[in-house]
Amino acid sequence: MSRSHPVDVHVGARMRQRRSLLGMSQTNLGTAVGLTFQQIQKYERGSNRIGSSRLFEFSKVLDVPVSYFFDEMPSNALAGRPMSGRGRKGGFGEASTPFEQEKDPLVKRETLELVRAYYKIREARVRRRVFEMVKAVGAASHAEILGGTKKKR
Repeated sequence: MSRSHPVDVHVGARMRQRRSLLGMSQTNLGTAVGLTFQQIQKYERGSNRIGSSRLFEFSKVLDVPVSYFFDEMPSNALAGRPMSGRGRKGGFGEASTPFEQEKDPLVKRETLELVRAYYKIREARVRRRVFEMVKAVGAASHAEILGGTKKKR
């Protein structure tokens, strides 16, 4: 199986995150930069490396600086070690989840939908109250878990 470089995987994940946050489909992003949605999929998975001119195009369409794609780069990606196919353990988390993305709430669809819905609330005061409520519920839930009062289901 071919190896994807950790930087390519990270850049692809950041591209997917931004595209999803904007509510843009892979097809729409591809059309905007002259690619097919399959090519976008390969970039987002990190199986295809994104060249500098293409990355610049993506930054314009996604309305972020080029540096956005490299933000929050894990230290293991900076080491430049290539990743192997499925089954390999050590250093990168579980197989096919190099940066444990499934555990990162910022890349979950639920989070992106929540953020989009939140910003659809027009009144800043109402938006702030929703924000405070969610924080309070989260803190209470966290306190229950830490206190051992959370019931197992």
